[in-house]
Amino acid sequence: MKPIRIFRHVSCEGPGYLGQFLDRHGVPWQLVCIDADQRVPQDLGAVSGLVFMGGAMSVNDPLDWIADELRLIGSALAQGVPILGICFGGQLLCKALGGEVWRGDGMEIGWHPVQRVDGSATDWLDGVEPEFQTFHWHAETFSIPAGAEHLLRSRCYANQAFAWGDHLAMQFHLEMTEEMVQAWIDRYGSDLDLDSRCIQQRQAVTADLRTDVRSLNRVADRIYGGWLQRVRTRRAN
Repeated sequence: MKPIRIFRHVSCEGPGYLGQFLDRHGVPWQLVCIDADQRVPQDLGAVSGLVFMGGAMSVNDPLDWIADELRLIGSALAQGVPILGICFGGQLLCKALGGEVWRGDGMEIGWHPVQRVDGSATDWLDGVEPEFQTFHWHAETFSIPAGAEHLLRSRCYANQAFAWGDHLAMQFHLEMTEEMVQAWIDRYGSDLDLDSRCIQQRQAVTADLRTDVRSLNRVADRIYGGWLQRVRTRRAN
């Protein structure tokens, strides 16, 4: 199987549990570290799928590498290469599909539930409860692009996930490990002191961290598994 190419934009926002999931399923993957000034490879012949991780920047920033990633996403959409977009990565996918990304009404940080949107596709969410808790850390949000299916919402942000063909965008973070949560608090901890109804208190973020992460891993297994099945189906055709 050709590798899945994962784009990292900030050193502490790597693939985390997603990397563990791919390893466990025998799926090769390679990491492109934008934070280390690696270029955005535009070739798609050597990959089976693309993953775009999170980041503190905005897709609306006038950065050359953002334009390069958007161009790559456009090529992948045209060629049917499955894409997984996570937070900033989901916003990239939205923008490449003609949607909009904007700053939300206050940040959403910590462990908050998301809910299935009425009528959303069950195959993307097979085995997942209608409401489940996941991890958030974002200030911006995306629209639901034309032709996409709105999958999940939360109390604080109406648009939490959408699917477009074999491509999936999520505003939240299924990839978290205990170490990543602690690293984000160390790096971005000042965000927790901002005034927002959707920011969890610092103590609450880590109070049951091991339990929360294990529950998150179980949800990730289902959702990652659905995307990986699409990657494998495309490869078999």
